[in-house]
Amino acid sequence: MKVSARLKNLRVSPRKVRLVANSIKGIDANDALVNLGYLIKKSSIPIEKLLKSAIANAENNFGLDKDNLYVYDVQVGEGTTLKRWLPRAFGRATSLRKRTSKIAIVLEERIEGKNRKTKEQMEKEKKKREAERKKAEKEMIKGKKDEDQKTVAAPNAEKVIEENKNAAEKGWAKKIFQRKSV
Repeated sequence: MKVSARLKNLRVSPRKVRLVANSIKGIDANDALVNLGYLIKKSSIPIEKLLKSAIANAENNFGLDKDNLYVYDVQVGEGTTLKRWLPRAFGRATSLRKRTSKIAIVLEERIEGKNRKTKEQMEKEKKKREAERKKAEKEMIKGKKDEDQKTVAAPNAEKVIEENKNAAEKGWAKKIFQRKSV
């Protein structure tokens, strides 16, 4: 089964992106992630994110095993071009073309159906994740309520009263002409 992910409007020219994209074609997904981590190119980070996204799509949407996936195809296309102007000598101007890229990664299974999850297993895992998420949200709400109860209004009121007394003792003239102590 083929699984894909797409990235549009990456602000790197397609020619530079193809250098990185061609280096991961045909490699296992995990090995491709390791290779992208070691590449010293600007486009390796977005491609790595895109590959992680494609792996997540395969696992969560189709129940595929990430150890059984490999990079079937990587296509890099030309996106929109931003046109800018650069001033030159004698009042002239030259055009600058800031290019963008569109990338599509396609993953496929090495052995068809190996360690694939059934729909029932996927639904159980989804329900389990939702239950954990709801439990975490309840704990967060409970923690916030506890913090709100700990911060009682009385200490804040005492601070305000003390500030008002200090201001009254100083008077308005002392507030205006107050100098810093050296």
